Amino acid sequence: MIRIIIALCMLLIPGVNVAVAEVITIAAASDLSFAFREIATEYENTTGNHVRLTLGSSGNFFAQIQNGAPFDLYFSADIAYPRKLEEAGLTVPGSLYQYAVGRIVLWAGKESHLDLSKGLEILREPTIKKIAIANPKHAPYGRAAVAAMEYFKVYDQVKDRLILGENISQAAQFIESGACDIGIIALSLAVAPAMKSKGTYWEVPAEAHPALEQGAVILKQSKNQEAARAFLEFIKGPNGQEIMKRYGFVIPGDRAKS
Repeated sequence: MIRIIIALCMLLIPGVNVAVAEVITIAAASDLSFAFREIATEYENTTGNHVRLTLGSSGNFFAQIQNGAPFDLYFSADIAYPRKLEEAGLTVPGSLYQYAVGRIVLWAGKESHLDLSKGLEILREPTIKKIAIANPKHAPYGRAAVAAMEYFKVYDQVKDRLILGENISQAAQFIESGACDIGIIALSLAVAPAMKSKGTYWEVPAEAHPALEQGAVILKQSKNQEAARAFLEFIKGPNGQEIMKRYGFVIPGDRAKS
């Protein structure tokens, strides 16, 4: 109580500046779940600001933002969504940034004893009854999964066995819990310690699906644009980049150099 009274008195003294931490609200695609929790902690420790992170499907966030959802930053798994918001005049001019390229993997629990070295061909096996993917209607990773199955010509045979998660994290939970036998999820989830210890994965070749080019924007309605810009700059910096790479994301600049 004494500390509170002193703080209030300090505010009343002319010439005394008291720094107030800002809170930024971020809508982020669920493939960023593990990476962004780590990045948010680093950002908070570095800046003193706070991050309120909401995870979900990129398409659902896109619809919510069009209807006025109060986010400061939007990190989509498909850069097409923030581009459309930019075209609609709903973003801070010049803030659009391609922060990563995502990858997908075939994932199964260790207890399944499935030979994932067979790649997506293994989905044809009759013992596999339920295959988890994100809903392709609004989740970019779900669309990539369908494209990959079509590329390997297994989609028509297995489409009736698909179980759709609301987002890629839910699809991963379906397999991890045993509700599904196998699934196609984000590499960024598969390499996270929480999942790496429970399963094995096979990385789907990049040429099997359209590139998962992921983009971010600062939203025009944001009342914390300076703090939002600082978070975006943190993602672009060495600490943010190192964390993203550790979770399997390809950094666009690195891809151009290779």
